Amino acid sequence: MFFEKRFLKTMDQIRAKATVPLRIELWNGRQFDFSSDPSVTVTIPSSSALRYFIAPNLNKLGEAFVEGHIRVDGSPKNVFKVAEGLARNVTARLPSAVQWARNHSRDRDRKAIEYHYDVANEFYSLFLDRDMVYSCAYFQNETDTLDAAQSQKLDHILNKLMLKPGEKFLDIGCGWGALIIRAAQKYGAIATGITLSKNQFDLAQEKIQRAGLADRCRVLLCDYRDLNEPQAYDKIASVGMFEHVGLKNLPTYFRAVHGLLKDEGLVLNHGITTSDVESRWIGMGAGEFIDRYVFPDGELPHVSLALKEMAGAGLEVVDVESLRRHYARTCEAWSNNLEARRDEAMAIAGERRYRIWQIYLAGCAHGFANGWMNLYQILCSKAENNELRQQPLTRDYMYAGRS
Repeated sequence: MFFEKRFLKTMDQIRAKATVPLRIELWNGRQFDFSSDPSVTVTIPSSSALRYFIAPNLNKLGEAFVEGHIRVDGSPKNVFKVAEGLARNVTARLPSAVQWARNHSRDRDRKAIEYHYDVANEFYSLFLDRDMVYSCAYFQNETDTLDAAQSQKLDHILNKLMLKPGEKFLDIGCGWGALIIRAAQKYGAIATGITLSKNQFDLAQEKIQRAGLADRCRVLLCDYRDLNEPQAYDKIASVGMFEHVGLKNLPTYFRAVHGLLKDEGLVLNHGITTSDVESRWIGMGAGEFIDRYVFPDGELPHVSLALKEMAGAGLEVVDVESLRRHYARTCEAWSNNLEARRDEAMAIAGERRYRIWQIYLAGCAHGFANGWMNLYQILCSKAENNELRQQPLTRDYMYAGRS
């Protein structure tokens, strides 16, 4: 009775504030419509599950969905929009507390990476592009396929770095090896990638062998803090990696990058940032859900903090580009691909894990589209390279050779 009274009060509060395309059906046959044309139906099978709808936020609603405490009918895109509508009209939009400082030890970081990336290579292949690039794509045209956009992203990074034949190239957090293979195969570089994921390491090695690039391309199962190769690399890229580093460890991370880079070298950091200037959680419980179910110990800095820590580590920022809209499109494509192969995904990863990724990818598409997060490519040189001899006067070189 307590839960039911509070539930009814919350429902009245939401109705008074907004129209949400939602129908809620209770175990006793009672029905609540929040619009004349609901696109999502939530079935609450018992009174105990009402607690998720009392002061609902995205973490509570996500838990109810993932753990099977409620039944949900509707597309992932519509489901997330409805959840956001419920949370927005009950809780505050902005984060309420500063993120806590986590201990990003080598062992803890390795376990966090394994949790996320070692689901199964076959699972990721269901929704990623043909090269299995698990980061923001780069859409040059509205009609670009995901495969084309990911290839364009790899080239966009390597063109910004002005990678040349024979140069030593490092990819920190190399995934399944697409960027290092591209660097060696198309640009003639001597490429190294590092990852903490055993699944990624194994498949990347296989792909290098199949491509006949073993003499110019390698992958290491290695923490960035343990790569002891001072000033070994002409060019360095880090793609979707610094989100795992931790706010407290950003100085350590960027100092490590500085130490690995030759004096005349360039480095490009491609990573997700929060839109909150205090580098706090994404609002309405979304950050807590991601930390619990998707990226344990992930922490997003605001771009201003990233720039500050880069400068503190001796890296001078040369160019900054936001790809937020590109990531919204990328995540939407991933979400659609996963939904299209639902049965295969559940067979590989199980229904619970499938639900996590289902709502996570739809939520990310929504979050990037609405400015909750951003994605920046930040190009740097060493600050002591005062003359910036490698850097052209204009940005034209970044787009040279495009069709």
